[in-house]
Amino acid sequence: MFDDRIEIYSPGGMVSGISLEEKDLLKIPSKRRNPILADIFSRLKYMERRGSGFKKILADYKGQVEFDETKMPVFEADNDDFILTLYNLNYGSSYATQANENVIENVIENVIEISEEKIKKLMPEYSKKKLAKACEILKMISENPNISIDELRIALDVTDRTIARYISELKDKVS
Repeated sequence: MFDDRIEIYSPGGMVSGISLEEKDLLKIPSKRRNPILADIFSRLKYMERRGSGFKKILADYKGQVEFDETKMPVFEADNDDFILTLYNLNYGSSYATQANENVIENVIENVIEISEEKIKKLMPEYSKKKLAKACEILKMISENPNISIDELRIALDVTDRTIARYISELKDKVS
């Protein structure tokens, strides 16, 4: 267990036996160990198109707020095993620390008395779904001023970053 990363280990290296250190990850041809099983998973929508995984992982990392080149995912493979190391972009960051410690206190001071109608006027760009989430967040905070972002995330089935974004947007409009 690591706080700053997750390592995913898979016995059995690349199908072709190549070492990833020698290759451009975006140009490695996709090969299946079991083409029949891969076809079934694809038809059931349990698997995406061939060769999209490395590209998606790298693109998702590069699009994050806390991204820096030192925390790029690391892919390692040889004849015997495959290891993917995904770094926690929020580990030790001021963004994560601030989001978890200060944001709720600031919101409580500024937006607790706001009704759904006021939110609709403040945030005309919000869809009905976003408006409902924003109202639910405010309701939960008003019922429990000590609620954590993690508790909000679990209750609303969204990410920490989504909760922090809603709170930040509401705070900016009210301040």
